[in-house]
Amino acid sequence: MIHKKTFIVGLLTSLGVCSYAFSQTKSKATIDTELSSSRKKIDSLDKLLIEVLGSRQRVVREIGIYKKNNNIPPLQPDRFKQVLNKTISVGTKEGLSAEFITEIMNAIHKESLRLEK
Repeated sequence: MIHKKTFIVGLLTSLGVCSYAFSQTKSKATIDTELSSSRKKIDSLDKLLIEVLGSRQRVVREIGIYKKNNNIPPLQPDRFKQVLNKTISVGTKEGLSAEFITEIMNAIHKESLRLEK
């Protein structure tokens, strides 16, 4: 008696349906290894993002001191528009949506204003 699985695989293979699917199947170990490798890359990039944000915030603190000493208000709307437009331009070239970049930059700007006060 032929097992159901063997019969189905044989039938699908004879119809040309199954050969591609089986050739594309990876072992769980291979998938886990590839996924782990990709996650390590993401972890490394996340660390880099945080380090860059930290560096940026240190410069923001310097600007805040300068603005305070020179009676310049923390909020500079024209400057923020300029920064936002530049980052949207760079971000879209990297495949990021303008909405995503805007959300990120609004969050960064909000924190920057908090630090400058």
